[in-house]
Amino acid sequence: MRSRQNILEMFSTFLQFDGERFGNWVYDGRLRRSMQNCLEQSTTKQSENFWAIYWHKYWQKRCNSLAEEHLSAYLQETCFWAVKRVMPQFSSVQSSLSDCFQIAIAEVPKILKGCDPDQKASLKSYSTVAFGNILRDALRQKKEIDFCNDWALLLKLSRKRLQEALQNAGLTEEIIASYLLAWKCFTDGYILSKSPKARKLEKPDEPTWEAITQLYNREGKTQLNPQSLEKWLLACAKYARSYLYPVVSSLNTPKVGQQDSELQDDLPDPTDGESLLDNLIAVEAAETQQNLQQEIHNLLITTLAKLPAQSQQLLQLYYQQGLTQQQIAQQQEIQQYQVSRQLSKTREALLLAVSKWSQEKTHISTTSIVVKHISAVLEEWLQNYFGNLQSNSSKE
Repeated sequence: MRSRQNILEMFSTFLQFDGERFGNWVYDGRLRRSMQNCLEQSTTKQSENFWAIYWHKYWQKRCNSLAEEHLSAYLQETCFWAVKRVMPQFSSVQSSLSDCFQIAIAEVPKILKGCDPDQKASLKSYSTVAFGNILRDALRQKKEIDFCNDWALLLKLSRKRLQEALQNAGLTEEIIASYLLAWKCFTDGYILSKSPKARKLEKPDEPTWEAITQLYNREGKTQLNPQSLEKWLLACAKYARSYLYPVVSSLNTPKVGQQDSELQDDLPDPTDGESLLDNLIAVEAAETQQNLQQEIHNLLITTLAKLPAQSQQLLQLYYQQGLTQQQIAQQQEIQQYQVSRQLSKTREALLLAVSKWSQEKTHISTTSIVVKHISAVLEEWLQNYFGNLQSNSSKE
């Protein structure tokens, strides 16, 4: 595969297959014009990671299809090599390289949602792992489905997964409830029959169908015969297959009867005419970042002042004077574990204040990952703040 050489190519071209191998890179006209406009407005040369972060944040802010397409173009190579690595692990699954590529690249929105551009991992490194996991799950699932007949598939399904498949098919709640009851009676009746055929996961025999039908008629609102129940269950299997392993269509597929037009031509373009770089400046502005940092600084100063005198003194001894917990315990004539416990409680009070501020100011939910990040920032702030106090007192 020829690697793309410049930013314009990276964010504007899509991989074209030649049979089961790489063919060439094909420009998308709209993406090329968009990227050229960005590059012309940029006063300095920016790296590919800069533009990846830019488009990712633009997508997060607006869920913009143009941003998503730029990132889909950018991740073409990453997806291709991830597919090449994973496919040999599933030699029994009869899927072409291009099919597997389409399965993986179709999940770009899911990858964008899962990746945090503010963390150390780049979008490219994150997607390398994500594309591999997505394809493994899809091929593993396809392998199971390909080798399952309808009855085996129904026995493997969970109620939740079948319900999702039926809802995805657009059925009414009443029909879904009936189908789920039919499936439950099938699984119960099939297992309870204990016939030799049941262990082979073949179509139920007549006595088994009668037992399944009797179970349904005792609980269902309508009375069914074995033939109707069988049709319902086969429909369930059909919906489940479609949901678990949907047909993947390429956006480059020509429209029916229109060989010069592709499906991607119908994608909406919700751009509002604003300069993309203006949005980047708004998001990345140093002034905004400094304001947020100053607000956090002021918040922590205020919270520190409200702490009990003993807690404030403990922080000063630990961070400003650099004493160990053991040294503080000896000085205060208390046990070392008491020092550790008091320090933890004091940090928790500060952490709670910052977490509440973050949730109210930035509307970010305080998940375990967010709390861990805030805790690291807080520790750094405490060291810097009391370190500066120590430096100033030394000068005096």
